[in-house]
Amino acid sequence: MKLAQFCPAGALSPVPGVLLGAPADRFVPFSALPWAQLGAAAPEDLIACLAWSGETRDAVLAAAKKAEAMPVTDGTLAAPLAPRKCLAIGLNYRAHAEEFGGTVAPCPTVFTKQVSCITGPFDPIHRPRVSEALDYEGELVLVIGQRCRHVPEARALEVVGAYCVGNDVSVRDWQLQTPQFTMGKSFDTHGPIGPYLTTADEVPDPQALAVKTWVNDELRQESTTALMIFPCAALIAHLSAAFTLEPGDLIFTGTPAGIGHAMKPPAYLKAGDRVRVAITGLGEIDNPVIAEPAETAFPFSA
Repeated sequence: MKLAQFCPAGALSPVPGVLLGAPADRFVPFSALPWAQLGAAAPEDLIACLAWSGETRDAVLAAAKKAEAMPVTDGTLAAPLAPRKCLAIGLNYRAHAEEFGGTVAPCPTVFTKQVSCITGPFDPIHRPRVSEALDYEGELVLVIGQRCRHVPEARALEVVGAYCVGNDVSVRDWQLQTPQFTMGKSFDTHGPIGPYLTTADEVPDPQALAVKTWVNDELRQESTTALMIFPCAALIAHLSAAFTLEPGDLIFTGTPAGIGHAMKPPAYLKAGDRVRVAITGLGEIDNPVIAEPAETAFPFSA
């Protein structure tokens, strides 16, 4: 099932619902479904859907196919959720570790992206006023579906509720000025995700997905999740050894080789560029790059 937050043209805020079609081009809001007949309450957001049983998903999808749908061209897909935690993994593909000048670490390199960086699948990425070293990182994103701790690696994929596409946008000079990446990874708008959530039952093997990133129309990254150093299950087991994972938490799983920082000379993003990331079966996100607007200086803007 494909779950989305959709803002119809003229509406002030997005609403949750189901995407239909292949490609996913029609939207049915949850408000249009007969929840009393389904024996469930309408969820307030997509995080609540991650705990649905297979029977509930099937019933909701069957009801959505009978409801009136609207084309996604009649509005905009928004970020599918607002996470409580946004975790990320660095240097998780050997070729990327090498192009970044590092070696393969004995355990995952973990950092956080502040949740305020999360933005929609087609929203602008701000080129910061404080840096010219803006870069892209196309990535598979895991969405945790149930509260868990000390998850065995052999069962770790059971706690994944959904998958989506992400771009771990990075400000390289800020990232590299200290040993900890958080500042350079957490600028506002630097966490595009979407375009929707694909429930885990539709992704039989998260280690068999092609990942591609284009800047404008130039293919910069082309790889597969099969080449992760630490696969998805290992990441969940490692993270949950330290702290509780909660429904809606995001895990950016690392990027393959092909970043702008590693090109000679470096090819950083500038205003007017577009970055598109596509992953097999999960859709694609496509974000324009703009100069950081003056109004981001609130409450100190003129």
